[in-house]
Amino acid sequence: MAEEWEKAMERWLKANLIDAATAARIRAFESGEKQSQGLRWPVILALALGGLMLGAGVLLFVAAHWDKLSPTQRFTLVLFMVSAFHVAGALTVERFENLAVTLHALGTVALGAGIFLSGQIFNLQEHWPGGLMLWALGAWIGWGMRRDWVQATLVALLTPAWLIGEWIVVTERLRGGYRILLVGTLLLSFSYLTARTAARDSLVRRALMWIGGLALIPSTVMLAELAWERPWQVSNLPLPMTILGWTAALGLPLLVALLARGSAAGLNLLAALWVLVLGLLGQWAAEREGIRLLVYLWCALGSCGLVAWGVTESRRERINLGVAGFALTVLFFYFSSVMDKLGRAVSLIGLGALFLLGGWVLEKLRRQLVAMVRGRQV
Repeated sequence: MAEEWEKAMERWLKANLIDAATAARIRAFESGEKQSQGLRWPVILALALGGLMLGAGVLLFVAAHWDKLSPTQRFTLVLFMVSAFHVAGALTVERFENLAVTLHALGTVALGAGIFLSGQIFNLQEHWPGGLMLWALGAWIGWGMRRDWVQATLVALLTPAWLIGEWIVVTERLRGGYRILLVGTLLLSFSYLTARTAARDSLVRRALMWIGGLALIPSTVMLAELAWERPWQVSNLPLPMTILGWTAALGLPLLVALLARGSAAGLNLLAALWVLVLGLLGQWAAEREGIRLLVYLWCALGSCGLVAWGVTESRRERINLGVAGFALTVLFFYFSSVMDKLGRAVSLIGLGALFLLGGWVLEKLRRQLVAMVRGRQV
C-alpha cells in the first residue's frame, strides 16, 4: 500500500507545486529513513521469542517454588514479578524502544497471573470475571501511559473478555443469553477486522484486523449452530436483562466501528443486520429442519458480501476471508446435507471433485480480485 506521503506528493506533482527532481529527492530521503527506522525480521523474531521464553521461564520458576513459600513470600514474589518487567521496560526505553515495548507487554501479561495468584493466596471469593476486569484495567492504564500497540492489543482482548465473562456468569442458567453473546462477539469481530482501511493504517489497526480475522469464522460457525443450547437452561432471560444484553451486543461493537472508521462505519450496520438474521436462522434451524438450508445460503451470501466489502475498500484480507468462508460453507453443506445421501464411493468422488474443481475456481477468482485491489494501491 502506498504511504501517505507518496499520495500527497503525487497531488503536489499534479498541482506543479514541486518538480520531478524534488520528488525524486524526497523519495530517496524517505526510503532511507524507512530502512533506518524499520526492524529487520530477525530482530522482530528475536524480540517475540525472547519475550515468550522469558515469560515462560519466570512462570516455571514461580511454579517450581510455589509450594515451598509462605503466603507473604508468595505475594512478595507476585509483586516483584509484575513490577520487574515494567521497571526493566522503563530503563530500556531510551536505548531500545522495541525492547521496552516487549518488556512492558510482559509486565501487563504478568499482571493477569499476579491477580489470579493473589486470589489463590488470600482465598478470595471466587468470581473469575472480576479478575479479568482488574487485568483489563491494568491494560488500560498501561495503554494510557505507553500508547504502544501491544498495550492497545491487550486492551482490545481483555475488555471484551471481561464483559463476556460477566455475561456468562449472569446468564449461566437462563435461555437466550447464548445467542446475544455470540451476536455481540461476531459483530465485534467485524468491527476489529474492518478497523484497518486504505486511508487509516497503524500497528494498532493491524493488530485489531488480525484479532477480528481469527475470530470471525469460529464466531460465525458457533452462531449458525445455535441448535446446541445448554440443556440446563430452563428459564427465559428476564426482559430488563434482555434489553441490556442486546443494547451492549449491538451498541458496543458499532461504537468501536464508529471510532475506528468514522463515516465509513455505515457498512458495519449492514454487517450487524446480517449477523442478526444469522442468529435468528440459527435459532429457527434448531426447531425446523428445513431452515438449515437457509443458514447455508445466508452464510454464502455473507461471504460474498465480505468479498465485495474488501474490493470496495481495497482490503485483501477481507477478500481472502470471504473466499475462505464461502468454501467452508460449501463444505459444511456437503458434509451435513449431501454426503449422507450418497454411497461411500460416490460421496468421496464428489468430495474430491469439490476440492479440486471448486478450489481451482475459487483460487482463480481470489487471485483476480486481489490483483485488482493491488493495482489500485500502487
